[in-house]
Amino acid sequence: MTSQPIPLALVVLAAGKGTRMKSDTHKVLHPIAGRPMLDHLLASAAQLDPARQVVVAGHGRAQLEQALGGRATIAVQDPQLGTGHAVQQAESALADFVGDVLILYGDVPFVRPETMRAMIARLHEQDAPAVVVLGFEPDDALQYGRVLATDGRITKMVEYKDATDAERACRLCNSGLMAVKAAELFQLLARVGNDNAQGEYYLTDIVNIAHADGRVCAVVVTDDEHEVAGINSRAELAQAEGRWQDRRRAQAMADGASLIAPETVWFSWDTVIGRDVTVEPNVYFGPGVTIADDVKIHAFSHLEGAKVASKADIGPYARLRPGADIREKAKVGNFVEIKKSVLGVGAKANHLSYIGDAEVGAGANLGAGTITCNYDGYFKYKTVIGERAFIGSNSALIAPVRIGADAIVAAGSAVSRDVADGELRLVRAEQLIKPGWADRFHDAMKKKKAEKQG
Repeated sequence: MTSQPIPLALVVLAAGKGTRMKSDTHKVLHPIAGRPMLDHLLASAAQLDPARQVVVAGHGRAQLEQALGGRATIAVQDPQLGTGHAVQQAESALADFVGDVLILYGDVPFVRPETMRAMIARLHEQDAPAVVVLGFEPDDALQYGRVLATDGRITKMVEYKDATDAERACRLCNSGLMAVKAAELFQLLARVGNDNAQGEYYLTDIVNIAHADGRVCAVVVTDDEHEVAGINSRAELAQAEGRWQDRRRAQAMADGASLIAPETVWFSWDTVIGRDVTVEPNVYFGPGVTIADDVKIHAFSHLEGAKVASKADIGPYARLRPGADIREKAKVGNFVEIKKSVLGVGAKANHLSYIGDAEVGAGANLGAGTITCNYDGYFKYKTVIGERAFIGSNSALIAPVRIGADAIVAAGSAVSRDVADGELRLVRAEQLIKPGWADRFHDAMKKKKAEKQG
């Protein structure tokens, strides 16, 4: 008989003001790789299939509620009297919950699912620890709280400000993350006092209280200090972004993509990139990009919300905006912007064009300076260009308009009516020729300039 899995609840602390960020945006909503750090954390925790999620908020509660969109219960900490007090605010949301509780921090976004699982597993080992703490051993212990332990069993936890010199010499530090059975968590928290250097209710004190009761408390140690790095400033945010990008670049190359200058390529959290893709320097992938196999992306291109099919060629200096759908063997050249448009199989837009709200058929060729005029100041309209159509340079296609298959639009045309299949459309004013006019103009202006200077 297989035992039923024990339900899991998450308590994510996100009540801090984040003053060092100097931002109107809640600290945990600042993005890394285009995704709020809180969402990075919740996505990792989702792999453990939690039954409940509680986010403890204070400052910026409305922003958190909007960002979470009902994915978690919001508990409010006001006033903010320490980490133990913060976790206590989740008690009513978990009043009827029976299972394990994992305590996480919204500004510590990159805790791995396997680390979370290790903490939960340790909670259910034979010695039945009351509390499991995630520890780490940084190169520089700084002012982290210390975990004093023997053979993985904690004898004492102490905040840096309350530690003796001997205790500060311990290299095992407290990440703040804990696993506790719900039945014991709030009983322990009710016994926490604030007789300490900061006058706060420390979450770590539940370990000392349980230890004093004769209970075992255990520490699980991560081998990656960056996994538990908190993000409290713009500089730390940039460092976390850099570490994330380094890992993603390495993964892309391991999966078969060639990055000519890896340190200049920036991915988003959801970028999908195939095999035998070549990415030249200074390419930026915003959210929502999928790149198939055998694609070449030239330097200084910017892609967001776009799909690029096999053997397509993008850039240099191309911009693909949301809804760009580039089909097989299509070419998007330099200084071409495409938004919410299909560029059909083998179609080409090689130079200096804007293609918006359009459907371009297979094999069509859009000359330099082609523009789909898709907006009248109030509404957007669609342009349809048939297969193998040829649009001459510096043409304006004024939507809604349809260009037929094999049609030709002459260079410099402003097309506002549909063009039939195989038709030539020429929309130009009659040319006016005045022989010698330019020579006479130059002579007159030179004479006038000389008289003024004299």
